[in-house]
This record gives sequence, structure tokens and C-alpha cells, in this order.
Amino acid sequence: MARMTSAPSTPSASLTALTVGFDLDMTLIDSRPGIKAAYQAFSAETGVAIDADLAVSRLGPPLQHELAHWFPAEEIDERVVQYRALYPTYAITPTLAMPGARDAIQAVREAGGRAIVVTAKNEPHARLHLTHLGIDPDAVIGGLWAEGKAEALREHGAGVYVGDHTGDVRGAARAGAVSVAVATGPCDEAELRAAGADVVLPDLTEFRAWLAGYRAREASYLP
Repeated sequence: MARMTSAPSTPSASLTALTVGFDLDMTLIDSRPGIKAAYQAFSAETGVAIDADLAVSRLGPPLQHELAHWFPAEEIDERVVQYRALYPTYAITPTLAMPGARDAIQAVREAGGRAIVVTAKNEPHARLHLTHLGIDPDAVIGGLWAEGKAEALREHGAGVYVGDHTGDVRGAARAGAVSVAVATGPCDEAELRAAGADVVLPDLTEFRAWLAGYRAREASYLP
């Protein structure tokens, strides 16, 4: 599905070296309907009452963080495996692409760049979502959250990271990347700006115009 390269890009001042990272949940995809269905099935299977609406209102952090609200610490690892076994059946089909998601990837490509996905979601499920929705990034890196995302962003030479959570803002900052936040997830514009986002967009439908302006400003700095 993803067009993986044999070696990651390295940072460069050249405009042709553009690499943009994207978060997944509530940035590129609206996974709330699917994750809600998965939690409802999980609750029925475990016999533990889980407020699925509350769970999907705070997407972003790793699964372990959410399960800690519903299960004792010693059960978390086991419950992660159990939930993930249910996930493909219930969560993939109901999930939708966020407005502007496909166009944002295309805008990066048209600018001669690479688009990568860096997400806290486990990589196999991230790939299932992207394949189902016909979103085709150049690389998919899963299992990274907040500052931990900087590892993949630096490895792939990403100069921009787009996300919906304050954790994404922190990850971009740690990587030395421009933080583009979209107010489509659990964090509102004020929270994202307070966390240090360089720019906040209402959603990805405005990303293409922002990228064009960003590229023009970068070009003006070249000798």
C-alpha cells in the first residue's frame, strides 16, 4: 500500500526535500464511529462497562492510556491484545476520511515532496485504515506518541508535522519541525496554540493553501 523508500530522506534546505508528516486519528481519518463500535464489542466480550462515547472523545494517546481508565494495571497488556483482535472486524469499515485528507497528501506530492504518517496507533491497523480509504502515504510509522514521534520525523527528514493533539505539537517541536495543528480532534484552537503550534487550521481543507504559502516563504529565503 505505502510506497516505502529504501532509505529515508535527509533534511535539506532544498525545496525538493520536502517531507510532511501527518498524524492519523482525527487528522487524516475520523475513526470515532469505528473505534466506538470496537469498544462496544470489547465491552460486551469482557463484561466491563466502557463508555465508548467518552473513549472516542479523547483519541490521540496510545491504547494503553485509554484502557487504564477501565481495567487494572496488571490486565492492560492482555486487554490490548484482546481489543486489537476485535479491531479489524469492527473499526475499519465505519471509519471515514477527514475532509481534505486526500487533497493534503496530494498537495505534498504536487510540491515534489513525500507524505508520511506517524501515529500512536499500531502500524498494521493504521495501514488497514489507509488502504480501506484509498489514502496512500509514502511511509507509515506506528506506535509513537507525543515526543516519541520525533524519532520517526527526524529519521525521515520531516520539516512539517500535521496533527490534531497537543501531543502532536510536542512531537513536532522535539523534531524541530513546523507544527501545523488542525482543530478537528479533542484539542481546540486555544489548547493547540498554548501548546506551541506554529499554525492552527480549522481542518485539512485549508492545508493546500497553507502549504503553498509556506513553500513561497521558504523559496524567498534561498539565495
